[in-house]
Amino acid sequence: MMTGFLSTFFSTHLPVLPVLLPLFTAVVLLLMGDGLGGGSQQAKPAKQRVLSMASVVLGAVFAWRLMTQADTGALTVYPLGGWQAPFGIVLVVDRLSALMLALTWTIAVPVLWYATANWDRRGRHFHALFHFQLMGLSGAFITGDLFNLFVFFEILLIASYVLMVHGQGAERFKAGLHYVVLNLAASTLFLIGLAIIYGLTGTLNMTDLALRVAKLNAEDAVLLKVGAMLLLVVFGLKAAIVPLYMWLPGAYAVTSAPVAALFAIMTKVGVYSIIRVHVGIFGEGAGHAAMVVEPWLLPVALITSVLGVLGALAASSLARLVAYLTIASVGMVLASVGLFSTASLSAALYYMVHSTLVVAALFLLVELIASQRGGAKDQLKPSNQVVQPITLGLMTLFAAASVVGLPPLPGFLGKLMMLQSASSSPAQVWVWSVVLGVGFLTLIGLARAGSMVFWNVLPEPPSPTASSAPSSAGFSTRTLASTLGLLALGLMLAVGASPMKRYTDAAAAQLADRDAYANAVLGPLGGPAAETTRPYRGGEGEVILPHSGAQP
Repeated sequence: MMTGFLSTFFSTHLPVLPVLLPLFTAVVLLLMGDGLGGGSQQAKPAKQRVLSMASVVLGAVFAWRLMTQADTGALTVYPLGGWQAPFGIVLVVDRLSALMLALTWTIAVPVLWYATANWDRRGRHFHALFHFQLMGLSGAFITGDLFNLFVFFEILLIASYVLMVHGQGAERFKAGLHYVVLNLAASTLFLIGLAIIYGLTGTLNMTDLALRVAKLNAEDAVLLKVGAMLLLVVFGLKAAIVPLYMWLPGAYAVTSAPVAALFAIMTKVGVYSIIRVHVGIFGEGAGHAAMVVEPWLLPVALITSVLGVLGALAASSLARLVAYLTIASVGMVLASVGLFSTASLSAALYYMVHSTLVVAALFLLVELIASQRGGAKDQLKPSNQVVQPITLGLMTLFAAASVVGLPPLPGFLGKLMMLQSASSSPAQVWVWSVVLGVGFLTLIGLARAGSMVFWNVLPEPPSPTASSAPSSAGFSTRTLASTLGLLALGLMLAVGASPMKRYTDAAAAQLADRDAYANAVLGPLGGPAAETTRPYRGGEGEVILPHSGAQP
């Protein structure tokens, strides 16, 4: 009986569990204390690590279960409190949100395992903050309305403010201050944009909004476009696009390796929001407000990618190089989104998964290398030879080949999909030139960094204690396994390229199906839902509303 109850409970409330699980875990971890004191306090770190890791693994299981369910074509709608949209708050899990959930939690497992080597003990409440961050990320990906997107943005940002300065240091505090100020300004613009949109449409539910914007007259649509452009600025700051990217290199380069690796998914929250809002709401079919960002998104994305790779070429440290490559990858993804076709959006999703995995792995790999270079750390200047040159060299070579896009790695497949999707676009020459040119310059930048680290070494032998690196997590079985795990996930993306592409193709097509979303979230004919479970006959799969309750 208990087994049946648990099975029913988890299947019924599965959509909300990726939000509630990290919330409750963080609260329990806070109640346990930080364990940094003496005496009996020393027993707490091990317990915290076990609880934290168990929660992240369970969250990954939930996320992959939701992705498997979404792959059937089902749109899962979870009305909080039983109040149906558009009056109540709903969580909506489709292929796109399930993909981002699975990516987030999959990265979280090796990153947290890496952090338990030492980084979690360099400041207070690391694990609680880590789970609050996961809560904000998960909520942002599955929320069904714009205001709660803002709420979850604030949750993940507040956690990221503290995680960024975790371990302290003047450089981190300075970068963190800039990061906080910019994001507070962006939050203000977010609220202004939401106010404009709500004032004109009377709703912030994404599905309801997609229906209402198409019915606005030309005069109201002008002001609505202003609100939409404000949201582009907000999401562009999160994603770090031109000219809003200058904060990222300094912030990501000075924060701890596991935090920077987790932050690899944070820029993708901005990308996801641009896709969700400017393709799903203000895309084709939005009446006078349709395609409002089309003239801007592609040029800005291409420029972002170019400036990102130029920054990588000029970087003076490995961490800054990877940070600039993060910007270049964001530009690449948004350039594909900016073509506004199903094929290009599918390519963008595939490449986004690849770039997030490889960037996260690179941030961890940078610290493994830096821990063995003595005082030079990750600076691109001659230093002692690293203690494990073959292991680290091969890992760097594999990651670099994937970033550049050498066949048959996923970077190559993603870029090939982008080039194919741009073949019928008027901007084909620009897209091809930037994609191929950025790849070539990335190869030069990574080759320069690799030769400096592994070949241009000082004649003195390495210090016998270089591998221990007491000031950081250093090189250990745990940190090595975590980094290899992320690299292996990238390799699996290449091996499973065909099913992954089928998934991203279906996700892109599903996002354009407004009728499916209206029928699932709002009920038949786009009205308030009157039933708790309704089969959807307008497309593949079915609508699932796992949570029933009183109607408004």
